[in-house]
Amino acid sequence: MSGGVTLTDIAQDRAIVVCCGSGGVGKTTTAAAFALHAARLGRKACVVTIDPARRLANSLGLDALSNRPSQIEGDWPGELYALMLDPKGTFDDLVRRYADTPDQAEGILGNRMYRNLTGALSGTQEYMAMEKLHELAEEGGFDVVVVDTPPTRHALDFLDAPRRLTSLLNNRFFQVLMMPTRASLKFVGMAAHALLRTISKVAGADVVRDAVTFFQAFEGMEEGFRTRANRVRELLTLPSTAFVLVAAPQPDSVDEAVHFAGKLAESNMSVTALIVNRVQPRFIDDSRLEQLTAIAGQATTQGGALQDLINNLAGYTAASDRDERTYGDLVARIAPAPVSRVPLLNTDVHDLEGLKVIADLLFLGDGRGAPLSAEAPAEPSQ
Repeated sequence: MSGGVTLTDIAQDRAIVVCCGSGGVGKTTTAAAFALHAARLGRKACVVTIDPARRLANSLGLDALSNRPSQIEGDWPGELYALMLDPKGTFDDLVRRYADTPDQAEGILGNRMYRNLTGALSGTQEYMAMEKLHELAEEGGFDVVVVDTPPTRHALDFLDAPRRLTSLLNNRFFQVLMMPTRASLKFVGMAAHALLRTISKVAGADVVRDAVTFFQAFEGMEEGFRTRANRVRELLTLPSTAFVLVAAPQPDSVDEAVHFAGKLAESNMSVTALIVNRVQPRFIDDSRLEQLTAIAGQATTQGGALQDLINNLAGYTAASDRDERTYGDLVARIAPAPVSRVPLLNTDVHDLEGLKVIADLLFLGDGRGAPLSAEAPAEPSQ
């Protein structure tokens, strides 16, 4: 790792760590490794995935995770918890929290539109991820919350969710629907009436009636949503929040990482650290490879088999050189974020022992991603 801050500094000091990147570069296992190392440092850590691919449980050696923090037992002085976001369960909990009465909560939870929207509305997952982050960071009693995001585009939706939710709550049409009685609609502008009539013709009067009832059921609750959204926006811009960008040494991953870093900068946030995963190790230098090639050419017995092995080694060397060039390009374009790297190893991570090896590589390695042993599990591909 280069630069001032180290990955251990982040695991030791930050309250929120957001792991971002394109699909298949190792975000899930990286996030789990961060939380595990924080527990090693004596902290109470929770890792939460909002990636619907549901890979976090596998990285922790579990069959499944719920919407509530589950403690992972291990040989560390701190505490390690994990959960997988359930958008509908989180939304239901939020309704119960902000409803003035149990009857109001049940009226919302039983509303046909509510049941449909919580499963299909665009952005629901990102909004509820925002709420879950607020819950864990502000009320969960954790020293650090590590967030495993979905691939880059959806991660950007998550980061933008507080602003978009605030904009929705301030939207004039939304405020019309929030009016407590149908009679009050006569006091709004003709444009709103025309819009409602148009929707009624297209979708049917029952749909509009359900929609008005749905939004009116939320009367008085929108301020709680707005307050929490604003607080999450603040949390994401605090110095105690770190953005760890995970990438692989492939051109498409590099381009997506650079794009994400730019979007962060537009929102007054920045990449705290860069982790380059699945870097092909170099097993031999060029001069030694040339010597072996010459020896194989002079061999009188089994020369063909030896040459095949050397050709295979040469292929790995070429792959390593390509990764190094791409790695250098990525580092130059994301600078000045500190950089760490993890090698492409030989098996996947499927239990805590494998995850510990990844954590060792990230936090206790030599900064070049050198494998700690020949039998080390593969760098995360999740």
